[in-house]
Amino acid sequence: MNGRTILGIALVVIGLFALAYQGLTYTTQKKVLDIGPIQATKEEHHTIPLPPILGAVALVAGIVVVVSGQRGT
Repeated sequence: MNGRTILGIALVVIGLFALAYQGLTYTTQKKVLDIGPIQATKEEHHTIPLPPILGAVALVAGIVVVVSGQRGT
């Protein structure tokens, strides 16, 4: 496998992930109260949206790169 095929496979995987999940979600903890030994934290959920067109473009680009890489060998 050459570098072009690996890049194509990575793009296909990223495209499928973006189409399936349509976003990345992560959680952070924020300290809201800190009085001596008493502490309170709050969990905040954040989402980074991934538009479906981004997944489709990555998927198609990955397929094109894999096919063109196989034709070149």
